[in-house]
Amino acid sequence: MSFLAQLMRRKLTGDVLADMERPENALKRSLGAFDLAMLGVGAVIGAGIFSSIGDMVAGNQQSLGAGPAVVISFLLTALTCGLAALCYAEIAAMVPTAGSAYTYSYLAFGELIAWIIGWDLIMEYAIGNIYLAHSWGEYLGSLTRALWGVDFPAWLRMDLQTANAAAMSDELRTALADAPRLAGYALAFNLPAFLVTMLLTVLLVIGVRESARANAGMVVFKVALVLVFIGVGASAVRAENWVPFAPNGFPGIWSAAAMGFFSYIGFDAVSTAAEETRDPQRNLPRGMIWSLALCTVLYIATAFVFTGILPVDKVTGQDPLAEALRVAGFTKTAAWVALGAVVAMTAVLLVFQLGQARIFLVMARDGLLPKAFAKVHPRFRTPYIGTILTGLFVAFGATVITPSQAIHLCNIGTLFAFVLVSIGVIALRIREPDRVRPFKVPGYPVTPLLSAGACIWLMFGLERSNWTRLGVWLLVGLLVYFGYGMRNSVLARRSAGRS
Repeated sequence: MSFLAQLMRRKLTGDVLADMERPENALKRSLGAFDLAMLGVGAVIGAGIFSSIGDMVAGNQQSLGAGPAVVISFLLTALTCGLAALCYAEIAAMVPTAGSAYTYSYLAFGELIAWIIGWDLIMEYAIGNIYLAHSWGEYLGSLTRALWGVDFPAWLRMDLQTANAAAMSDELRTALADAPRLAGYALAFNLPAFLVTMLLTVLLVIGVRESARANAGMVVFKVALVLVFIGVGASAVRAENWVPFAPNGFPGIWSAAAMGFFSYIGFDAVSTAAEETRDPQRNLPRGMIWSLALCTVLYIATAFVFTGILPVDKVTGQDPLAEALRVAGFTKTAAWVALGAVVAMTAVLLVFQLGQARIFLVMARDGLLPKAFAKVHPRFRTPYIGTILTGLFVAFGATVITPSQAIHLCNIGTLFAFVLVSIGVIALRIREPDRVRPFKVPGYPVTPLLSAGACIWLMFGLERSNWTRLGVWLLVGLLVYFGYGMRNSVLARRSAGRS
């Protein structure tokens, strides 16, 4: 087999379905459409709406703000994600595997592209979770300070890079005065991020059903608080705050849409629970589309109220929704919204960690990662080794990687995955035209092409440094593939006559 043929060797749909039905690989099927929709909402409503909406409205040093036209930015991003969701739904219903975009790419394009997208998904789930763990700790600190006037010491709630930055504020320098030091180097450890991540790791090892129930409770709570914000805040809306509607014109709307994509990241995590879903051909498309539709309605309503309360030039801080309520005089409600942010982050951490472990599971089954990642717990029927290792990576990663470094890797990686899934729908229609498709993308082939084009359009709305980071990350991934995965993949062993 030629070198190029090795890179393009492709799995067949029938083989994927047979692999996941083997007794040693079987996961417990316990999730219905409602559970999946709650997982989707749990993954989507988080740091995006509670934090990034401020930057989307007012802008930052790297990006223009949309002003009140942020509602259009949310709508544009929702349409892009909606097109991608339809593409995901077709392949997920046809091949209900935990591998998500990784497996879809293996079927459509071959092994090398599958590896690239599997490596890329680590940016969405594991590294995205590092950012979320950072944010969770910050919100928890804000909440405990507001309620009880207590907080973790500065050196126990940040990463090493921030604690040793050459340029830091005098306030932070003073806060770090009591930090332990080694050869003049401040020792820091993000304890809140570590604790919440390890707690969720234990929950995910125990079982996906238990995790889904915990997630559903958190989703109900945080959606209720978003509705409270909309209902209470609506009474303080002033129409003059919506003028000018788009202070930076379409460039501001475009920039905010690219930035706001983080607000929607996570709905695709529903597809990683495919092997734990009852009747996945029916429930997976419903779960993805329902969760995306609900979140879009909530986002647009929240954006209208937020921009109606707070003028663009008054938007500051990392807790914009609570800030808007405080400006409007609803101090107690603002505290509840801050609590909602903590709960929201917890739910997103849970779903992202669930998704990452299952991506590892399928890649290990294919031989591209060590077999340990594919082991299923004999009692709980969960991929426990991948879950534990992912938890440790995130827990300690929050002490090594800054929030900015984590978030910049996350957006562009997910958009890249969406592009390949969209094109994969067309590739599979051509390569396996007779395969039963319980759900079909409406408007084929226009819809998949529009989805890919819209995702690429948002990718170019991100700052250029994101492309550099993506290139470096994929280069590291290729080194791992050529050093391990290419020689050990199941397809490679079969072609060489090895078991």
